[in-house]
Amino acid sequence: MITKHMMRAGLGALTLALLVGCASKGEPAAYTPKELRSFNETSSLDTQWRRNIGDGLGHARYPIAPDREGDSVFAADANGVVMAMNADSGDVEWEIDLETPISSALTAIAGQVYLAGNGEVIALDQRDGSESWRARVSSEVLAAPQANQQLLIVQSVDGQITALDRTTGEERWAYTSAQPALTLRGTGTPMVIDPVSFIGLANGRLATLDNRNGQPLWEVQVATPRGRSEVERLVDLSGQPIITPDGRLFVTSYNGRVVALEATQGDLLWEANLSSRHTPLLVGNLLYIVTDNSNVVALDADNGQEVWRNDDLEDRWLTAPAFAGGRIVVGDFEGYLHLIDAREGDIVGRTRVHKSGISVRPVTEGSTIHVQANNGRLETLEVTP
Repeated sequence: MITKHMMRAGLGALTLALLVGCASKGEPAAYTPKELRSFNETSSLDTQWRRNIGDGLGHARYPIAPDREGDSVFAADANGVVMAMNADSGDVEWEIDLETPISSALTAIAGQVYLAGNGEVIALDQRDGSESWRARVSSEVLAAPQANQQLLIVQSVDGQITALDRTTGEERWAYTSAQPALTLRGTGTPMVIDPVSFIGLANGRLATLDNRNGQPLWEVQVATPRGRSEVERLVDLSGQPIITPDGRLFVTSYNGRVVALEATQGDLLWEANLSSRHTPLLVGNLLYIVTDNSNVVALDADNGQEVWRNDDLEDRWLTAPAFAGGRIVVGDFEGYLHLIDAREGDIVGRTRVHKSGISVRPVTEGSTIHVQANNGRLETLEVTP
């Protein structure tokens, strides 16, 4: 079982303004971001180093989130530049140009870096960036490919799930789901463990696939379409499910709810009426949710009861939450990085990375934060205390 990436997301913030499918059938609601207010600063964010990664996420704001394994950080831009840097110093270890557009978040694991672009999945050697293999999949990939011991599971925007051999890139199996007429731009990120993969689908269902053959073991409806128009009926599981060692699954949904499920059969343990397109964050016994109106909410993971809610950043298009140095970490559309006390829910630190904005989830290790702005600036900061 691969534990490091079981708690990470591949996707960052996905805006309703970038709906695909029959997007012309309705327009997203207008949002008025809250102005930032003064607060009692008890934590500082100190820049350790910064690098410019190519031309950034592109005009389409592809969710090309960086990743870290060991002492190296890996990042890319939308045009095909991929870089590896020392996590402590920022020294460039290698830089390559794949000469193909990149659309997905990165996954760095077991000596490889996996990413996707132009309908292809690419595996790179972490040591020097050399290409291990390329494999064609059914359509564009925005979610980070996810690995277990043998397979790389890839979720495409057309609803197909493809299992590739991690060593060769050869297709092992494929699973196709029905797509609704209207979806969010993007897909859920699979949660992959050795025996099964948990797949969030654009129709609001969560499917569990047998990794031996891709056959579904069970499905459950997390978000139910309601309303007259297709926009009103839009539901999507665009975050990544997270799983605990004791077999609980936590799943978010857009226009739906947050649920805790028993992972073996999909039985409902509890539900909370919160809409979120982001991957949740579990720290200890608290489950942190960034809602679609950018409230940050802490729930008791045992029963789903709300512990605290922070609405100071409402409608600021927050990223999925990360955790560093006892703080919840989120970025916003103006490029600010915010620290929120994990126990009390108060904002305790803030800095601005770049005015182009932050739309992908920060990567954290201990009290260190690696955050990539939309223009490509990758900044590494240390949280104190």
